Amino acid sequence: MSVVPAEVLQGGARAGASGLSAEGDAVGELAPRARLLPSLAAVYRAQLSRARVARIPLLFVATFQSVGIMILMRGVVDGGPEAQAVVAGSSVLVVAFVALNLLAQYFGQLRAAGGLDHYATLPVPPAAVVLGAAGAYASVTVPGTVVTAVVGCVMFQLPLAHLWVLAAVIPLAGAALSGLGAALGLLAPRPELATLLGQLGMSAALLLGVLPADRMPDVIQSARDLLPATYGVEAFARTFGAHPDGGVVLLDLGVCAGVGVASLALATGAYRRAAVR
Repeated sequence: MSVVPAEVLQGGARAGASGLSAEGDAVGELAPRARLLPSLAAVYRAQLSRARVARIPLLFVATFQSVGIMILMRGVVDGGPEAQAVVAGSSVLVVAFVALNLLAQYFGQLRAAGGLDHYATLPVPPAAVVLGAAGAYASVTVPGTVVTAVVGCVMFQLPLAHLWVLAAVIPLAGAALSGLGAALGLLAPRPELATLLGQLGMSAALLLGVLPADRMPDVIQSARDLLPATYGVEAFARTFGAHPDGGVVLLDLGVCAGVGVASLALATGAYRRAAVR
């Protein structure tokens, strides 16, 4: 049996303690706080893979609904600004069906089933959860929106030259509608109420977005200005003119972007509130 001096043991203990402290600091450095963009990308990929499972039925229902509305309106609208409003509103309605209606149902069910507790335990910022889900649901609408716009232009004999503006209309209108849908789902006390609010929001997008604005009463036109998708519809409809005003189109897109930021901020606040309850 060997005898070790007490000074050596004390020195080793101090070294071990300092080693544990250094190791603890190292462990702390290995788990930094999650940043927004990587978390956003991870949530977006997860939600997009989930949405792909039901992508074909969603696209079929949303596109068939919008094309059917244009067929019905073809009997009462011949052309001109009214036809432009019908085609633009029906195209954005595809975005409203998925981003507003279905996202409200998704977050309502997620809250009722305790799914928010899972996200609350992850080192993911609340904004990443809302933005990732909103971006995934808005991305699913791209094929249906493009198909609806092309069919509508052929049906009402509108030019196809400026369909590229959909590259801005879809994400901006999708952000505005997704934020509103997520907020409705997170603020509703029951999933049934979230489904009802989503349906009402989509009905408002249908009635106020597809019908020509000049045929509505003044009160309804004021309510139309409060709908997030209105400015995306207006921007798209203006591009069908013979000489579209690019400045006015950019102004409408800018307003749509501002509404989108506000609605996503509202949804993020609603998520924080729902996650801590």
